[in-house]
This record gives sequence, structure tokens and C-alpha cells, in this order.
Amino acid sequence: MATTTDAPARLAELMEIMRRLRDPDGGCSWDQVQTFETIAPYTIEEAYEVADAIRRGDLEDLKDELGDLQLQVVYHARMAEECGAFDLEDVMAAICAKMTRRHPHVFGKDRESPGWEALKAVERSGNGDPSVLAGVALSLPALKRAEKVQKRAARVGFDWPDAAGPRAKIDEELAELDSASSDAERVQELGDLLFSVVNHARHFGIDPEAALRNATQRFETRFRRVEALADEPLDRKSIDQLEALWQQAKRETATEA
Repeated sequence: MATTTDAPARLAELMEIMRRLRDPDGGCSWDQVQTFETIAPYTIEEAYEVADAIRRGDLEDLKDELGDLQLQVVYHARMAEECGAFDLEDVMAAICAKMTRRHPHVFGKDRESPGWEALKAVERSGNGDPSVLAGVALSLPALKRAEKVQKRAARVGFDWPDAAGPRAKIDEELAELDSASSDAERVQELGDLLFSVVNHARHFGIDPEAALRNATQRFETRFRRVEALADEPLDRKSIDQLEALWQQAKRETATEA
């Protein structure tokens, strides 16, 4: 295992690799034409792969995925340096300053810090948007963004007192979805229903993103078992036959759920 003293040298090596890849003279033709916009999806994908390695408890894979994510940081910093906006040193200086600023109880003399969220709120207020919802990224996954918006609103008292409120709201939104008379209305009412489900999950301390991910994984496991149990293509089976296979798959995979 490399020591922490090796880190600056390794980071410098990675920066040089990226510089060469982007070099118009002898670099990689694919890397040369990339932009912030074209690389952004890869950055998001790598973050999800880091989270997946953590979920699986695979530390060896986590090491590789963290390297891939680090590459994304270097990639964006290199492109910013090329257009004269900032470089990797500026990125590192900014995050060091931010972490120090947000932990005055550790790095300063103030041992009675107002707390991380309060300090973040002060920083957001200086960005021209006074709303408590300021800074919630539009690019977050929809379920995660809904949860984060709800949590921000709850901090100022805009919330149901308990889980009964959002549970009743789910029934209300289901009724409105059933009565929708156009595709546009159905899209809106379905969105309201999903938002209410996220709110209900939040009141139980459940991460809706993780809950849906787990449900999808259970479905995939069971569906693959249905495919294995079938003696012919599934599209040749009747709905009753498919249901019987599904119930068998549920029983056989119960310990994996």
C-alpha cells in the first residue's frame, strides 16, 4: 500500500496523463474533443459506481471506482485550465477553504459552532438566492431531489407533523390520478403521487432512492428466475402461467430478497 506522501506525486502523474491526452499535438483524438457537457454523464456514472461498490462491500472495487471518479475531477479541472477559468490547484484550495470554514469548532477558536447546515445556509444566502431551497441541484436524481427539497422545507416548519399526513396525501393523489382526463393531467398527477410517496418515506426515515433500487433488484432477481423456470419463451405463456411462475420465483428467492 502506498503511503500518503506518495499522493501528491501520483496526482501530479494523473494530471500529466490528462494533459497529454488532451494535447492537440499527439494526444488522444477522443479526449481532445470532449467538453464539460459530454464528460458530465461519465462523472455521474462514476459516482454511482462508487456508491454501488460501497453497497456491495467490495473494497477492492471501491479502490478502482474512486480512481475513476478522481479522473473525472482531473478531467474537468484540465478543461477549465485550458479555457483559463481555473485549475486543479484552485479546486483543491477552494474545498480546503470550505471545509475549514464549515468546521470552526475544529480549525478555529469558536467551539460553539452554529453547525454545518447553518453555515451552509449563510453561504447560500450570499449567492443571491435567499430561499431555503437555494442550491438544491437540478441534476440530482428525481427521488433524491424531491427528498432534499422536502427536508429543506421541513427545517422551517413546512411539514406534516407525522406520517399520517403524507399517507393521506397518497390516497388523495391516487384519486386525482384516476380522475385525470388527459395525458398532461396524468403526468402531473403521477408526479404529485410520486412526490407524496417520497414524503411518506421521509417521515419513516427511509431513503426512497435506496428503497426503489432494492425493489428493482428484487424484481430483476425474481424475473430472471421466472425466465429460468419457463420451458418456453415468456411471450408464449398466458397471464395465469406467468403469475404461477412469478409466485414460484418469489418463494425460491425469498431468502435473497
